[in-house]
Amino acid sequence: MEKILRDYAEFLGNDDQVQIELVFDRERNRYILVEAGWQNDYRIYGSLLHIDIINDKLWIQHDGTEEGIALELVAAGIPKEHIILAFKSLERRKLTDFAVS
Repeated sequence: MEKILRDYAEFLGNDDQVQIELVFDRERNRYILVEAGWQNDYRIYGSLLHIDIINDKLWIQHDGTEEGIALELVAAGIPKEHIILAFKSLERRKLTDFAVS
């Protein structure tokens, strides 16, 4: 999972005004990709991705990617039953191929 987040950070890159930051809190099992900076006098700040590991499952708290990080995690060999789309309501999670909780 860390490699996938690093790949995203590298793909997005940094420019003179907006920085991409990876936050890996391995002690608390929290992984976040954040952008911060300025663009044309407008403040840019927010998480692009936020994944927590809870009870040996990946809880995707926020997914700001175009394709969806869950599909990349599956492609990397993580079973769908170990991935929870936490940014969706419980009722909507039940309609996916991923774990509910």
